[in-house]
Amino acid sequence: MDLLPQRRCLELLRYVRFTDRDLGLLRALAGPARPSFVRIADEFYERIREHDEAHAVLRDDAQVQRLKGTLVRWMESLLTSDRDEKYCEDRMRIGRVHVRVGLPQRFVPVAMALIHRSLEKIADENPHADATRSALVRAIDVELAVMLESYVDHFAQRLQHVQALESQALRERLEHETRVRSAALERSRQVIVGIDRDNQIAFVNAATEAAIGFSRDELVAQPFVSQFAHPTAHDELYQALSQARAAGADGVEWTGPMVTRAGHQRLMRWHLVASEESGKSFVLGAADDATDEQTRLAQHLRTERLAGIGTLAAGLAHEIRNPLNGALLHVTYLERSLARRESDPGEREAVGAVSDEIRRLSLLVRDFLVFARPTPPTLEPLEINDLTTRVLSLIQADALAAGVTLKSDLAKEPLQVRGDRNKLQQVFLNLLRNAVEAVSTSLGTVTLRTRRRPRHAVIEVHDDGAGIPSDNAPIFDAFFSTKPNGTGLGLAIVHRIVSDHGGTVEVESSPANTVFRVLLPAAWGSDEAPQREH
Repeated sequence: MDLLPQRRCLELLRYVRFTDRDLGLLRALAGPARPSFVRIADEFYERIREHDEAHAVLRDDAQVQRLKGTLVRWMESLLTSDRDEKYCEDRMRIGRVHVRVGLPQRFVPVAMALIHRSLEKIADENPHADATRSALVRAIDVELAVMLESYVDHFAQRLQHVQALESQALRERLEHETRVRSAALERSRQVIVGIDRDNQIAFVNAATEAAIGFSRDELVAQPFVSQFAHPTAHDELYQALSQARAAGADGVEWTGPMVTRAGHQRLMRWHLVASEESGKSFVLGAADDATDEQTRLAQHLRTERLAGIGTLAAGLAHEIRNPLNGALLHVTYLERSLARRESDPGEREAVGAVSDEIRRLSLLVRDFLVFARPTPPTLEPLEINDLTTRVLSLIQADALAAGVTLKSDLAKEPLQVRGDRNKLQQVFLNLLRNAVEAVSTSLGTVTLRTRRRPRHAVIEVHDDGAGIPSDNAPIFDAFFSTKPNGTGLGLAIVHRIVSDHGGTVEVESSPANTVFRVLLPAAWGSDEAPQREH
């Protein structure tokens, strides 16, 4: 008869002969190890960011911070907790969390070894180093065994689900799937899903598993709409299914967002067509991931618009610059003449207003020329954290003058790219100045954040201002500005420079939460084939 999970854990502790003396040695290790817990947690998650499959289970920085806190508490418990039934139940719960978030099983022993080595280095400085290391080995062996058992339990549950599917009521559905799904469907790069008359998933192909992150035995017999559409698009997809059944072989097209297992949103372009096999009706859905295509198209159209406007701007700037310089000289002469004699205050104010406007136009012409006559970037190895630290120092005075709190949250490890130092500095200065201006009236906060992805260095500028007024605002178009005195060229220049570096600029905006995200190709792992980051 199988033991309960807690009893199995206690049995493991007895099996490795974990004693009260071992617990005492670990508790003695806790004191010198505790100051290193946060560093170990940081190194643990920086390592995860370097690998596509492990990185894919992370949703956002808030989740990473929560997981780091959990890891610190786990190390504290590893070294100090009594080995009782409560301890064992906590270990089983932690294992179930790893299964639920989708961390591949093979990463668990390697991750545990990383933590083990870090703690073992600290144990080496202990007066009882050999005995402490032995106690640590026994404790971590039990931890690893319990976590891996959670995966075994999960696989057992999945097997039970498969066995349930093989009951008489569902066997006909699976046999129907076998007849319909051919080797060609299985090799297809398209997402292909069979939907029965109850709008449940009858079958999927391998491309579907890869796209959404769930295995087919986790998808079969589940509601199609809730699995393959964002909650805001459920009604639209239900309607598209009804239209597909009414349209018969002609089918219908539907494009909408899908949420993957890791919580990432992808734009899917579906073709839904009704069919009938062996007297059973179903809808066959075939989908392509249009997310990258849509991003590339928007970027291409934006670049074309900027190029056309840039040509016009170059001509205007050339024609306007010389007359403006002449006008400014004469206005300056007039200002000095009025200052030398008593003149009407209204005259001085009028001349001053003209002088200010001419200077503003001169600055606009200068920005025109920067935008209209771009030079190719001079690429050199750059460390993003060093560059952003310098930019923060340059913008600090402006932030203080505006009453804005400036914060930084930089990646723990270096982020290497190949780029033009001066041009990228201009990008980050433009984004930070915009953010400072956006929160200056509310005395808000601007945060510059850097992060690593498997193929990109990510730089984010976050502010808690009012946000962009409209989701459809053409903020990267030249001459579009939401500021009364803005030229509308700052973000256009940002977009052009980042595009010239082979990168992209993303925007997310809502009240009190606006993020401009720059993704630049990383200089690490250049010998590896590029992969899409979901």
